[in-house]
Amino acid sequence: MNWDIIRDIITGTLLVFGSLLSVAAGVGVLRFPDVLSRLHAGTKPQILGLTCMVVAVAIQNTSLSVAASLLVVLVIQYLTQPISAHLIGRSSYRSDFVDKSTLIVDELADDIAARDNDTDDTDRTTSK
Repeated sequence: MNWDIIRDIITGTLLVFGSLLSVAAGVGVLRFPDVLSRLHAGTKPQILGLTCMVVAVAIQNTSLSVAASLLVVLVIQYLTQPISAHLIGRSSYRSDFVDKSTLIVDELADDIAARDNDTDDTDRTTSK
């Protein structure tokens, strides 16, 4: 068994595993009941599936320019996925699309209540 066959087996395995993770993410987004669960399904398996596919491509194409391009793709995905998920979750919470009875810990409620109190105080002082 030479290196080319081993490389093809590793690449094929990574591509199949990455594809399965991406399909799992899609199924989770469609099947999970609420926004927060869908965010979880849409971010974590998707980024791991993408990582597997990028590693598979990097194993097949060993040039430095391809590796640099793939690294940029991964870095951008790793930076934007949590930020976008956080913003979607926060906006859905504020828009009352989150069933708050299912939350174990509601850390955002105190912050929103404090901000609303500050806004009310500011409105009272400006209206005088």
